[in-house]
Parts: sequence; structure tokens; C-alpha cells
Amino acid sequence: MPAQRPYVLGIETSCDETAAAVVAADRTILASTLLSQTRLHATYGGVVPEIAARAHLDHVDGLIREALSSAGLRFDGIDAVAATVGPGLIGGLIVGAMTGKAIALATGMPFFAVNHLEGHALSARLSPGVAFPFLLLLVSGGHCQLLIVEALGRYHRLGGTIDDAAGEAFDKTAKLLGLGYPGGPALERCAERGDPDRFPLPLPLLGRPGCDFSFSGLKTAVRLLVERLGPAATDKDVADIAAAFQRVVARVLADRTVHALAMAASRGVRPSALVLAGGVAANREIRARLEGVAAAHGLPLAAPPLALCTDNASMIAWAGLEHLAAGHADRLDAPARPRWPLDQTAARR
Repeated sequence: MPAQRPYVLGIETSCDETAAAVVAADRTILASTLLSQTRLHATYGGVVPEIAARAHLDHVDGLIREALSSAGLRFDGIDAVAATVGPGLIGGLIVGAMTGKAIALATGMPFFAVNHLEGHALSARLSPGVAFPFLLLLVSGGHCQLLIVEALGRYHRLGGTIDDAAGEAFDKTAKLLGLGYPGGPALERCAERGDPDRFPLPLPLLGRPGCDFSFSGLKTAVRLLVERLGPAATDKDVADIAAAFQRVVARVLADRTVHALAMAASRGVRPSALVLAGGVAANREIRARLEGVAAAHGLPLAAPPLALCTDNASMIAWAGLEHLAAGHADRLDAPARPRWPLDQTAARR
């Protein structure tokens, strides 16, 4: 049976991965293409915005052609186009947004200016599908927050990081340990060989009221430990530190999520699921810890497949499909927005 129309073309260029995808209304991913820029940024130990924007410009058209070809479609077989317009690195956002707008203008199809965070938030509804409302733990390189997702376009933030995001803490800790870039996957691999109980590390905000996060002190503790060990540090020392760090982050994320579930209950919200999304959601120890939290509260843990945890265009196309079904559409003058919180009221509180 052919995939159910409408079909939406998604474009993602918010950071260091250029991606295009075609997704159908019945949740079939007809095509998904992605070009990682890891090699370009590895020398610098992090993403260089100018290099990222130029790489997006060089490759986005080819990836769109590849996605359409893989889906067996031409532009006249697409019903709408969705592009990430924020938050993210402004140069990359402009590349993707202008490409999507140009396609929409040339073809007359609707255009959707997608919030990258909303793409992550709704990705659990793409595979296998989760009913509103749900509790979302969004953990990535730039974001760490807990939200009640009440409905499409209705997001209530319960807590967020007061300094660094969990993914940034992973990357910076991996750099301190000499594990290379990207740091999150490298640290997880290293931690598999380590003893998480050997080095005591602080558990920031564990047990405190609310569900905010803080990871800067944890990074400092790791830096001081690395400096104390000095050049004599062995591979085992590094693995043990990585394992201790990873366990602390997993414990803190779980603790803050338990508090968020209590806060949701106090507001009369009974979530259908606990959703874990964002690049850090690919970490196996964190997934296991959150599975325990969900089970203890009688909820399923909905975590997208690994390919949909990190930045991808399928989630952007799916967000476009959700808005298309709701009768929404955006004007072609919708701006690129380097900052764009999901909960607009939280930004003013």
C-alpha cells in the first residue's frame, strides 16, 4: 500500500548537519538524507558557525535532490515544505529557510517555518506516535529542559538549565579528557570501560525543589580532578572519570524528571508518556535511567530511534505535517530566529 499523502519535504540546517527528508501523513519516512560536518569541525573541537553555514550552502540543494529521488518524487509530487528557522546558528538557519521559501514560492506549495525544538518535541509522535499531553525531557547540546506538551503549539516549561546544557557538558568533559569531537558519543564509549564509583563527583541540584538543571559545577569538578591527576593520568583514570560523569548526569536527569512529574500532577496533568528527545537521548545509560522513572510512574518511555534523536530533517517534515493537518501555514517573510523558546511565556518569567 502506498504511503498516505500529503507528503512534506523537510529541511534542517540549524547547526552542523545538513539534512533533507520526505515524510508522509501516515508516518512513513519516504526518504531521509543527511551530511554530517563532524570532519570539518573536528580540528577546532567544536562547531565554527561560518564553516557550518558555508557547508550548508554547498550541500543543501544536492541533499534535497537526493531525498526527492530516493522517494521517487519530483517537486510537483510534494504537498508542502518545512524548514527549520530557529533556534540555532543564524547563518545555517538562513540557508535552510531561504531554500525552503524559494521552493514554496516557485511551486506555490505551503511553507512551514519550524521551531527546531518543536521538531524534537514532536519526533516521538512520528515513531511510534504519542498522544497529547506528554512530559518532555529535551536534552541536547544547546538545550536541557522539561516541558508539558499539552497540544500542538502549546508548551509549558517546568524547568531548564540555569547554566550549561547536558550535551554541552558532555562535549566539554570529553574535551577535558582528550576524547575528541563529537564528545558525547566518545565519552559514552570510554565510560563503558570505566568504574563509575571510583571518583566521587557532585550531584548538582539533586533532590532540590523544582526541576531546573545545572552542569557548570560538575564540569569544574571534572577539570579540577583532571588537573590533580596531571600528565600521570592513565587510560583507566580517564575511563573511570568518564563513567562517573555519565552516571551523575543520568542520575540528575532522572531526579529532575521525577520532580517534573510531581509538578505536572499538581497542575492536574496526567501525561500519556514520558518523552525523551534530543541528541543526548541517544545515550544508553540515560535511556535506561529514564526507563526506570517512567516505569515507576506507570508511564511508557517514548524515545525516538537513534537516527531521530540527533538533528534530522524527518522530524522537521513531521512537524510540518502536524501543522498542515491543523490548518496552519507561515508567510514567506517568517524570519530566521537564533533564539526561539518553545514556551514563549517562560522567556518572560
